[in-house]
Amino acid sequence: MPRHPVNDIFNQPPALENFNRFEANRALRDAVRREGADWAAEELAACGAELGSTEWIERGRLANDFPPRLNRFDRFGHTVNTFEFHPAWHQCLNWINQRGLAGASWDDDRSGAQVRRSALFQLFAEVECGSLCPATMTHGAVPVLARAGGFAEPWLKLLREPVYDQRFMPIEGKRGALMGMGLTERQGGSDVRANTSRAEPDSDGWYRLHGHKWFFSAAMCDAFLVTAQAPQGLTCFFLPRFTPDGEENALRILRDKDKLGDRANASAEVEFHGALVRRVGEEGRGIATVLEMANYTRLDCANGSVGIMRSALSEALQCARYRKVFGKTLDRQPLMVNVLADLALEMEGHTALCLRVAACLDAQARDPEAALLQRLLIPIAKYWVCKRAPTVIAEAMEVTGGNGYVETGPMPRLFRQSPLNSIWEGAGNIMCLDVLRVLARDSSVLALLFTQLEGTQGLSSRYDWALADIKQRLTSTTLHEGDARWLVERLALIIQASLLLADGASPLAEAFCRSRLGERAGRAFGCLEGATDFRTILDRAMPV
Repeated sequence: MPRHPVNDIFNQPPALENFNRFEANRALRDAVRREGADWAAEELAACGAELGSTEWIERGRLANDFPPRLNRFDRFGHTVNTFEFHPAWHQCLNWINQRGLAGASWDDDRSGAQVRRSALFQLFAEVECGSLCPATMTHGAVPVLARAGGFAEPWLKLLREPVYDQRFMPIEGKRGALMGMGLTERQGGSDVRANTSRAEPDSDGWYRLHGHKWFFSAAMCDAFLVTAQAPQGLTCFFLPRFTPDGEENALRILRDKDKLGDRANASAEVEFHGALVRRVGEEGRGIATVLEMANYTRLDCANGSVGIMRSALSEALQCARYRKVFGKTLDRQPLMVNVLADLALEMEGHTALCLRVAACLDAQARDPEAALLQRLLIPIAKYWVCKRAPTVIAEAMEVTGGNGYVETGPMPRLFRQSPLNSIWEGAGNIMCLDVLRVLARDSSVLALLFTQLEGTQGLSSRYDWALADIKQRLTSTTLHEGDARWLVERLALIIQASLLLADGASPLAEAFCRSRLGERAGRAFGCLEGATDFRTILDRAMPV
């Protein structure tokens, strides 16, 4: 009896590598054009080709397969507070900093600069997310520190340099710097006002900080924004790793956090034993100060979720294009086509929404309407985009079958990463309550939103009905906290539909409206109407 050739592998898709992540993503390309950053398309295409290479895919894997190791003592027995990283981590941060995804982004004054940055952020998130954590915190910290006074000036110069300097040393000898953050304490969680850490005035503008942080993000950074109780109430403080005399500050890393995902990034639990800190903003105004930073980091949470969802969809499409079942490839099987097209529509909406928020940030300094609108759009995008990531990635994993469930492929890492952005920087309920607060504080923001949404009326009957319905509900009923998630989800979907309709009526936009805003909307992916133009939707998404 002949033996079966066990190494004769067939009916397996080739690895998805050496492709252009930007060119293959029509949703992202269209959003970049729609939001006024088409001038960056050539650079984005070059980065997309680089990040789709075998080398970069491998770096993303290595950075997570070999997570940072906390060094507690040096070889002589001295206590140390440093992490040791795989070289792939440093390569990731070097790439990110050189392309202005950290503090250097604020030196780009071109119209559409934040749109370009968001697009790059999404592309890199497809490869590795942990190294984007210090980048987004540095990006968010720069505008806050710009109003902090003289002590921040040398720091701002280094934070805005497009240089990654991994050396653990005082900033006087460094070429670039990164910022981390510490808000959460074990007893408070999202309730930062419950912080028990205390900062007492010392001398020469310094305070002495005592207390702890349950989560200390990117603990390898050069400095951190932290919150603590000061004599006048909760206040934001700047904590450098080294004191002015060059000594290591009184920050003790207790342990690294063994996280579900985000393995490449060093998160820690820490204590402060009289650490020197500087006040940022007014005493008692700590929440308002850190919320400005959170505005930017929350958008990056959504951008990161778009990136990992897009990576999962690409893997699913690659598998479906090559793997045969019952005599046909998966991308020719009607029910699988429905699932894949539904996932692709999901990505169209999320990509469009995130880049619209980025465009508002671009314009906020010169356009009061954009400044007002971004206060509403940021928590909407943060809630809905991040909330959808685990569901999208789980469905994409199912497309790839058992192969997608094993650790030798990328899907498990993407899935483990998927809940984080919804938790970090304000969990889902916090975002929905923020939306209610924005609407209650300034009624003009709702009028402004409706004016913009009315610009795409007449292109889809389902969209017109949904817009009229939400307007009637919001103007005739009282908003209750218990309805906040429904409201934010509905607003997100209507905004996404409007953005897709902005390019004119199309089969894709109509499919989005009918599947997300109509009575045919399904609870699971794969419930699109039979008349949907599946092939057009899939051809836009296919990674080629």
